[in-house]
Amino acid sequence: MADPTAGLDEVLTRVHREEWARVVATLARRFGDLGVAEDAAAEAFATAVERWRADGVPPNPGAWLTTTAGNKALDRVRRESRRDAKQRQAHMLTDQLSGPPEPTGAVEDERLRLLFTCAHPALAVEARVALTLRMVGGLTVAEIAHAFLVQETTMAQRITRAKTKIKAAGIPWRVPAEEDLPARIDGVLTVLYLVFNEGYLASGADSDPVRAELTGEAIRLTRLVRELLPDDGEAAGLLALMLLIEARRTARVSADGALVPLDQQDRGAWDRALVAEGHALVRERLASGRPPGRYQVLAAINAVHTDAADARDTDWSQVAALYDQLARLDPSPVVALNRAIAVAELDGPQVALAQVDALAAPLDGYHAFHATRADLLRRLGRSPEAREAYDRALGLARNAAETAYLTRRRDELAGPQ
Repeated sequence: MADPTAGLDEVLTRVHREEWARVVATLARRFGDLGVAEDAAAEAFATAVERWRADGVPPNPGAWLTTTAGNKALDRVRRESRRDAKQRQAHMLTDQLSGPPEPTGAVEDERLRLLFTCAHPALAVEARVALTLRMVGGLTVAEIAHAFLVQETTMAQRITRAKTKIKAAGIPWRVPAEEDLPARIDGVLTVLYLVFNEGYLASGADSDPVRAELTGEAIRLTRLVRELLPDDGEAAGLLALMLLIEARRTARVSADGALVPLDQQDRGAWDRALVAEGHALVRERLASGRPPGRYQVLAAINAVHTDAADARDTDWSQVAALYDQLARLDPSPVVALNRAIAVAELDGPQVALAQVDALAAPLDGYHAFHATRADLLRRLGRSPEAREAYDRALGLARNAAETAYLTRRRDELAGPQ
């Protein structure tokens, strides 16, 4: 007879990844309490480990988990019942669990409802990120705390406060109506972009310079949003942007732990499948004929970079034009700084330096501003000023790979130390 437990660990991992958010979302809507939903889901998965090891994996693991978690949540409500009103509530919940699900709004999916709730604008940004990773991504509190370099107790408190605020403020468990969706989806995508950026350029001198588990989770969740909202251009744009950046991950850090700039990366080491998928999404959005949003333009910029077989083949005119388009959507000094890098390739470092220096007031505390200045000064042969700019960038950098790269570039400068 075949061993019913063969490959169980792999099955549990896959089912957890696929079903955690669905189970939590279903219980959260029906019980109106994220704490109850999370605890019951965790108990159901723990029970699955024991039951499935003895009896084998059921034909429909997701339905088994949802039913088991619902029963555990109901048992908890009954245990905590102290008054008749509570007992009546338990009976009402029993009816809800056996009845048809209520509509979710613009899209019929419990996971999207949960995602919108966790990313609600009434919550602080840090809370939205943590809650999304915990409730939608299924990461443990310890994993989230480690990713964002805070104590586990601190992260647990942050998540608990967020869950409490959702309950106390009566934040609705629903996807916004279709006419409200564009405004609210921006907040969801912002949270996912923040998660990706923390993985792509992890904070802290002692952390791994790239956190693949975070970039991977952000991509997975963005794929979910894209699947649930296939006509949303910015969801497609953000996914394309993530894929084109993730494709370069293995080439971004050298063997000695230093950042490798885009123009020096081994393009043969890029993940061509991710590049192809990202390019296809960018082309799809261009073919739609609809005006692009911020993420779509950023994805297009990355598509230009990844389309060049060699850095010298980069179409810098197109990059600069795309940054002009981005500046109309997001007239921020960071966008202007990135455009200046393209200008340096088109018109020379002297012209670009004048544009960068004009951004000193808003960007003086931003390490990339000083790193860009240092590179332009270096190209102009102004080594003492370049060294000073590298030192300023090093004082502000928070990523180990960036620090190693900037240190090496500074130490390579000619002239007195």
